[in-house]
Parts: sequence; structure tokens; C-alpha cells
Amino acid sequence: MNKNILELIDKFQPQAVHTPIDKCKLEQTLIDLFDSMFPLCTRLDDNLVREKLKVSANTLFENIAKLTDETFANEVVEDFFGNFSNLRNRLFKDAQCYVKNDPAAKSLEEVIITYPGFFALVVHRIAHELHSLGVPLIPRLFSEVAHAKVGIDIHPAAEIGKNFFMDHGTGIVVGETTKIGNNVKIYQGVTLGALYLEKNLSDVKRHPTVEDNVIIYSNATILGGETVIGHDSVIGGGAWLTHSVIPYSLVYNKVDVKVKTVKGFIEPDNYVI
Repeated sequence: MNKNILELIDKFQPQAVHTPIDKCKLEQTLIDLFDSMFPLCTRLDDNLVREKLKVSANTLFENIAKLTDETFANEVVEDFFGNFSNLRNRLFKDAQCYVKNDPAAKSLEEVIITYPGFFALVVHRIAHELHSLGVPLIPRLFSEVAHAKVGIDIHPAAEIGKNFFMDHGTGIVVGETTKIGNNVKIYQGVTLGALYLEKNLSDVKRHPTVEDNVIIYSNATILGGETVIGHDSVIGGGAWLTHSVIPYSLVYNKVDVKVKTVKGFIEPDNYVI
């Protein structure tokens, strides 16, 4: 390494991002919560799971207390773990929904271990629970762990019903004020977003509502806080929607596909200069 490079590095002035939370410990806590819900092993050690949850609870308490105060942190952690079993039971039912809906899914274990959509849903339900309890920052950190890991971006404030099925999942975006009903299926590349971005819309519903039993196929884009997709509708791949549709709607793009034969096709002269 030459002298100029060392001099440039010596001139660099780092600036700290001042945050009281321990990002690394919280990310590990999220993984530990997932593992505690679904301890895939040949022999279950109840005490080991409980010890892991105690560490997770302590990490959540310490970091929430740094952002707020100890009284609030105690209340949040107590409420969160008071509902932890219900959260786990809901997610087991969600996992069974994946086995039921995806012909490629051979077992519950396969869904839990390998499916990116299910992982993102687990993280969202954990993050949403903390967000609903009024915890700042940490739910957003959790959602970004899933975003970075599997490419699915779900804001922790989004409301998602039972048996939410994300097939493949890559590129799915679910905005902050989105509301999704029960038994909804969406495919890769779907965006549930806002029509436009302005800071003064922070407290306004900007993202769509998707009612029960809706299927949204890949790369469809649905925008706007007043946009409602009526129950039992099907939105075709690549559709672009900025207005509501009534229940039992079928929305699709008309595509003119042309097919020609290449048999007997004469290759044009090729010139190389």
C-alpha cells in the first residue's frame, strides 16, 4: 500500500451514528425468537428453549428501556411474551397454509426451514406485535433483517390477516398502512404501495386494502390508500391498479402474443468489420 493511500485514510473523519440500541444483539434476538418458536431438532430441550427466551427477553427489555424507560419496557416485554404462545400457534397455522397451497411443499418442516415467504411472515408478526405495543425503531430493524435476508419488504405497521401466503416472495413490497384480510395469496414482485410520497402524509392511509380470499399474481402493482380490492378477486400478473375493484373481480392485462415459426428461416448475411 503506497503512502498516498495511508495519508488519505489518516485524513478521514468518521462520524458516529448515535443510537442507544445494540443492533447486533437485537438481530440475534430475532433469530433466537424464530428458533424458539420452531425448534427443529431430533430431541426437544425445553430448558434450552426457555433459557434462550430469557436472554431474548432481557435483550428486548434493555434496548426498549434505552429508547423509552424501564417501566414501559417491562410492560411491553410482559405483554409480548404473554402473547408469544398465541403468536407461535398462529404461525404454525400459517405454515400449514403454505403446505396446503403450494404443490412444491412436501412437509411443514420444509416450509419452516426453507421458505422465504414464511420467514418474512414470522418476522412481520413479531415486528407487528412490538409495533402495536408502541415500541420505537426495533420493529423496523426486525423488518429490515427479513428484507435483507429474503428480499421481501413488509413494514411492521402493515395489518395482515390469517393464512397469508407469499409464493417465491422475492421483490414483494407491503407499505406501512396496508391492510390485508384472511386467506390472501400474493406472488413475487407484487407491490402494495402509495400513489406518491410526501412527508405530510405520514399519518394518512397511503396504501391499499386487500380483502379476504384475494389472489394477486406476480409483478402486479396496487397503489393508493383509498384503493380496495374486493374479497374473492383475482389480480392478474403485471396489472397496474390505482382504483378499487368490487368483490369477485378478475383484473388482467390484455396481451397480444404472436408466435412465428423459425423453421426454414434464412439467416441474414453477417459482416465482420
